[in-house]
Amino acid sequence: MRLFFLILLFLAATASTLRAGEYEEPLADQLRERFKSEPFSLGILLQAQGAFSLRDNDFNGGHAWDLGSTRIDFRGTVDRDFTYRVRVYFLSQQQSIDARIGYRFSDQFQIIAGAFKPYMSRELDPSPANLHFVRRARLVGAMMNTLEIGMSAIGELGSFQYRLGMYNGDGVFGITRPNDNRFLYTSRFSYGVALGEHQKMELGINASINQSRAERVGNTGLTSAGDRLIYGGYADYDSRLIFVTAEYMQSRFDAVDFGGSRETITGVYTTLGFKVDPRNEALIRWDHLGFDLRGDRSERFLLGWNYYPTSLVSFRVNALMEFREDEKTQFGLTGVFQYHF
Repeated sequence: MRLFFLILLFLAATASTLRAGEYEEPLADQLRERFKSEPFSLGILLQAQGAFSLRDNDFNGGHAWDLGSTRIDFRGTVDRDFTYRVRVYFLSQQQSIDARIGYRFSDQFQIIAGAFKPYMSRELDPSPANLHFVRRARLVGAMMNTLEIGMSAIGELGSFQYRLGMYNGDGVFGITRPNDNRFLYTSRFSYGVALGEHQKMELGINASINQSRAERVGNTGLTSAGDRLIYGGYADYDSRLIFVTAEYMQSRFDAVDFGGSRETITGVYTTLGFKVDPRNEALIRWDHLGFDLRGDRSERFLLGWNYYPTSLVSFRVNALMEFREDEKTQFGLTGVFQYHF
């Protein structure tokens, strides 16, 4: 805990010394000129994380240091509008590769195929480098795999966007299991609108069905017999001073663990962020996750501070509190020190 307070004091002292001239970044500009182009773009993400429970237990990961997300990203667009992307991960607990190829017919329609994040939850979209908090809202891990193998059709028609996909439905580790000839079908539709100068809002809905049998449901430890439904919606508002995101998702399936009875997982979160200045953000989040049959419901509240000393380096610090029925309130701290190019 003392270390986190020292980090906070260090960041506050550093932020107070910023002057207008220090916003210039000639070395970062040189990197972008050399390694960012349309046919070939190199990306690097390095994260050092710390997670601590304020009790002597495993809440929030217990007491541990971690490398977070560490990866190299290659992508680009080549002749005749073909696209490619390969992200290689260097941690054993994460998927080893994210690889896709695609063809852009136009801004209104393109096809991508390979291993990549399915277009389901809005919270799953951002890179780990661009999350509001150190970790994603819990509904992501509880209801979906962060990578799937398959194909998607994506595009936009003015302010309207669509995402339609068909995947194996077992994540990237599903390739080691016998193929059951069943798929995960996904759909997401959204509409973005400008509300005024420096203000915009996006509204979206999604619906999916995973027909894979004996599917492991996210990180819950539950198994779906087949035909698992996932659906929800979100609202995202952004302005010069604040940003707000709210999302609801629910999944229904026949749980093998409960003799085939219907289990329902419900996840909701709301994030409110304040842009204190160009280098600092303050955030608050409510995160609900509940299971009907398992009888497991919890409310998690998070406070966050994001600091960006340069365009390539950032710090995120979170304090969290979790309430469960018939259990003591849990408290934890999480932080990440990040380089992202």
